[in-house]
Amino acid sequence: MPGLLLFLTDERHTDMTLPTLRIAQLKIMPVITLDRAEDSVPLGRLLADNGLPAAEITFRSAVAADAIRRLREAQPDMLISAGTVLNREQVQAAKQAGADFVVSPGFNPNTVHACQELDMPIIPGVNNPSTIEAALEMDLTTLKFFPAEASGGVNMIRALQGPFGQLGFMPTGGIHAGNIREYLALPGVIACGGSWMVDKALINAGNWDEVARLIRQAVALVQ
Repeated sequence: MPGLLLFLTDERHTDMTLPTLRIAQLKIMPVITLDRAEDSVPLGRLLADNGLPAAEITFRSAVAADAIRRLREAQPDMLISAGTVLNREQVQAAKQAGADFVVSPGFNPNTVHACQELDMPIIPGVNNPSTIEAALEMDLTTLKFFPAEASGGVNMIRALQGPFGQLGFMPTGGIHAGNIREYLALPGVIACGGSWMVDKALINAGNWDEVARLIRQAVALVQ
């Protein structure tokens, strides 16, 4: 299975799907960690209403699968990924909850195999040539560059694009309003993962007005 390739829009990538086209157009994947599953519904509404109809709900929380399920029911057309997926059990939970694809922090062949068996696209995390080559062996060419800032940021991605020009990267980790444009300016970067516009403290406090403002700011930054 060719993985979740194809965020790029040139002739190298021909099997583009609607979800991958959508994230390429949006340029941002909001990375969300929730303490309460029910918060996924108002948050999803805010994201969609303010121009960012996508959400990566991470398995850093025990409520992740329930949050994905609730969001899928409330926003059936939203692009939803399951993030921080570490094993086969979480892949199965993400699939059953209704996620469109999986994002993992590292490259775990067992997790990739589980996704392939379930026909679940995956963007695994990499930050060096060895893990990139391992991903290429499994026909994965859209990869999460993580943790982006701690791994060398823009300069590291630029260096990796020399030998690996066929890749599309989704940098995540340390991305914020002040640096996202630097990443998106790189030709191989197809989108960035970020959490500043869906800050957990604001969500827990129910400060939806501020969350909405930050979402609008993020959308404006990449347009």
